[in-house]
Amino acid sequence: MRIWGGVALAALLSACSGGVVPHSVEPGYSPPPRHVPRETPRENPRVSEPHGNPAVRQPIPATPLAAIPAPAAPAGTLTASSAGLLAGPSLDSLPLSDAGAARALTAYRLSCPSLVRRTDASGLTQGRDWQPSCDAAKTWPERDARAFFSRWFETVQVADGKAQATGYYEPEIAGSRHRRSGYEVPVYAKPDDIIEVDLGQFSADMKGKKIRGRVAGKTFIPYYDRKDIDQGALDGRGLEIAWAADPIELFFLQIQGSGRLRGPNGEMMRIGFAGQNGREYVGIGALMRERGLLQPGKASMQGIMEYLRTHPEEGRDIMWENKSYVFFQELKGAGPNGSLGLPVTGQVSAAVDPKFIPLGAPVFLSMDRAEANGLWIAQDTGGAIKGSNRVDTFWGAGDDARAIAGGMNARGTAWLLLPAGTLSRLGGAPIATVPAPTHQR
Repeated sequence: MRIWGGVALAALLSACSGGVVPHSVEPGYSPPPRHVPRETPRENPRVSEPHGNPAVRQPIPATPLAAIPAPAAPAGTLTASSAGLLAGPSLDSLPLSDAGAARALTAYRLSCPSLVRRTDASGLTQGRDWQPSCDAAKTWPERDARAFFSRWFETVQVADGKAQATGYYEPEIAGSRHRRSGYEVPVYAKPDDIIEVDLGQFSADMKGKKIRGRVAGKTFIPYYDRKDIDQGALDGRGLEIAWAADPIELFFLQIQGSGRLRGPNGEMMRIGFAGQNGREYVGIGALMRERGLLQPGKASMQGIMEYLRTHPEEGRDIMWENKSYVFFQELKGAGPNGSLGLPVTGQVSAAVDPKFIPLGAPVFLSMDRAEANGLWIAQDTGGAIKGSNRVDTFWGAGDDARAIAGGMNARGTAWLLLPAGTLSRLGGAPIATVPAPTHQR
C-alpha cells in the first residue's frame, strides 16, 4: 500500500518536501550522480536537470471522448452507488490497443481472487458478480484480450464521468546497506516505542479515529516530528536499515511509500512503508507555491527538487513544517505491492478511491494526455485519491517512469468496467451511445 495511500505526484504540489541536510551529513555534501540507464531505440531522448534530475516528460496531447451529459455527484456523496450511474459506450467502440488490453488482462487475472473475496466498498457489486470473468481470465489468451473485456464487461459512467489522472512511480535512489562515505542519510525502521491508540475504544463519537504517539514518564505525547528525527532523536537505537546518498531523494521516496536503493556496486535493495510517526502531513509544495517560490513551468516534482537543491537551508526549514516522517522495511520478492497485497505493474496498475471504484476492477480512461489513455486496473489506494473518477496511474521504476509520473495531471473522461448485467441489476439507465473519435493521438 502506498503511504499516503497512493499520493499522486501531481499532489506533490500539496504534498512534497525538501532539501534537508541531516545532522549526519557534513556541510557542503554533494550526492553522487544518479545513474541514467542507456537509451533504447524506442525511447525519447532524456533531458536531465541539475544533479541528474530527469526533466518532466512533455505531454502528448489527445482529445478525450465526451462523457454522457449528467450532473456531478451530489455534495457529500460517499459511494459510487449513490453518485448516479449511467451506461457507457460499448467496449468495442473504445480506442483500446491490443498491447494495453493484454497488460490489463494480466493484471486483472492477478486481482480476480481479491474481487471475489472482498466486500465492495462502492456498493456496486458482490463477490459472486466477478466469478465468471475471473474463471474465464485464467485461460484466456493475452493476444485476444480485447475480446475478453468485451465479452465479460459493460462500461458504467459514475456521475458526470469527469476524471482526473495523476501519476506515481517506484523511485530508485542511490543507497547502501552500510554507512559509507557519500551514503550517510539514515533510512529508519519503525521504532518500537510508537504506540497507536484507537480512540473509538474510549468514545463512540471517535469511532474509526486513531492517533500515534509515545509514552514519556506517565504521559502519552506526540511522537518525534521530522525536525526532531533529523536532529538526532533516533540516534543510537540501531534503527538504520540502510543509508541513502541524497536527503531530497529519500524524502520523495517517503512520499511514494516504496522504492529501490541502488548500491555503489549496483546491488539493489527494495524498501517499503512500515509505519509513520502520526504527525501532521503538510504539503510543502503548496506552501512554496503560495510563497511564490515556484516559477512558471516549475510546478512539478522536478521543479520543486531543483529549487530545494539550490536553496538547501530554506528547503530544510520548509521541510520541517511537514512534521510527518515515514519508516521503512526491506521488501522481498516481487513488488512493490499495492493495497491488495499484490504487486503493482507499470502502465496498468492504478490507485483509486475504493468507495467509487472496486479494488481490482478495470477502469477506462480517455484523457487529454495520451499516455494516460486506456485500461487501468485498480490495485492500490491513496489518501489523496478521493472521490469519483479519480485515478492515480502507476508507471513502474526508472527515469522514464519518473519523468512521466512527475508531470502527469490529465483531465478527461472515465468509465468503470463492471461485470455484464450489473447496471441492470442496480436499476441503472439504459445503454447510451457515445461516438468514438476516428483518430486519437
